[in-house]
Amino acid sequence: MIHGLKNMTARTARPFVLIAALLGVSTVWTGCSRPEAAQPEPIVTVQAATAEQRTIQRIVTASALLYPLQQAVIVPKISAPIEKFYVTRGSHVHAGELLALLENKDLSAAVVQSQGTYDQAQAAYVTATQVNLPADIQTARLNVQATRQAMHADRLVYESRLKLYKAGAIARNLMDQSHVTYIQSRNQYEIALAHLKALEAVGKSEQLKAAEGQLTTAKGQYLAAQAQYHYSEIRSPINGVVTDRPLYEGQMASAGTPLLTVMNISHVVARAHISPQQAALLKAGDPATITLGQDHEEVTGKVSVVSPALDPDSTTVQVWVDAGNPDDRLKPGATVQVSMVAETVRDAVVIPASAVLTASDGSTSVMVIGADHRAHQTSVKTGIREGDEVQITSGLEPGQKVVAEGAYGLPDGTKVKF
Repeated sequence: MIHGLKNMTARTARPFVLIAALLGVSTVWTGCSRPEAAQPEPIVTVQAATAEQRTIQRIVTASALLYPLQQAVIVPKISAPIEKFYVTRGSHVHAGELLALLENKDLSAAVVQSQGTYDQAQAAYVTATQVNLPADIQTARLNVQATRQAMHADRLVYESRLKLYKAGAIARNLMDQSHVTYIQSRNQYEIALAHLKALEAVGKSEQLKAAEGQLTTAKGQYLAAQAQYHYSEIRSPINGVVTDRPLYEGQMASAGTPLLTVMNISHVVARAHISPQQAALLKAGDPATITLGQDHEEVTGKVSVVSPALDPDSTTVQVWVDAGNPDDRLKPGATVQVSMVAETVRDAVVIPASAVLTASDGSTSVMVIGADHRAHQTSVKTGIREGDEVQITSGLEPGQKVVAEGAYGLPDGTKVKF
């Protein structure tokens, strides 16, 4: 029994010895291990840019539509067949130049007829004012003179017979008869004098008015006939180039229907619609550039109009840019890009816009690369943005280097290389 217990104890003790041995080995290996080596500080590769001091401009850009400086859609005032065209599309014309002629034989005849009537009225006016009227007045004056003399003679006869009657030398009936004759001659004198005054005053004025009225009427008819004749001559009201001529010779030109279109494209106007906030930055005279075509050809101009009112449909402000077009490169109706300089700042601190970090609260900062080659987050204030560049109004000095690419998520104080 005692032998059995010894065997059991020996079998039970073996696992404990094995565990102890394993623990000893583990202790030995642990004691022999060395501490890990320190990890090197990471260096982040970035793109750097230097803050430069130079001129920067606030530019307002927009799409615009080109219009000619002047445009005249010529419509005839009369309806008549087209006798001849003197221009075609593309012809350069001057103000007053004859462009087309409508058939006008009937109008020419009307001018001749009205001119004859006008000449007759002129002759009648001269006759009335220089011949008829002076003759009537002269006759009236002679009549006044004759009646006055007769009245004077009859008065003398009456006065003489009155003395004789009072002296008893003649009968009363002779005295009464001379008195009646005197009264009649006096009345004739007064009538002649009144007629003369009427001719010199009312008669002369009315006769002149009648003669002048006839002359004015005849002259108006003559001028109207001349105007109708001139309506058949289609002339250009402006300098420019013919851009449209829809009809051909022999076709009927209708009054009020466009016959020709003339545009003055020596200058063009680019009309753009921009926001009220952008329009508030601009004024007439600001320099501008018109960019056209796939080649991005640029033509210089200037802002000529900033509308004082909003467009009721789009709630935008219309702005005009005027530019010269000596080579006719700018075609009215084309869509172009306009760039208008609203503000120019000289000696501004400028960096790439990609270097500016904007926080959720709207604050802005940049990562400045110091002499220790570490990126230090620095608060800045921005100003004008021009393309891919931005003005820094405070927080950065010219010559300082900033992280242009790779600053997003970069911890403050990180070592960088560029």
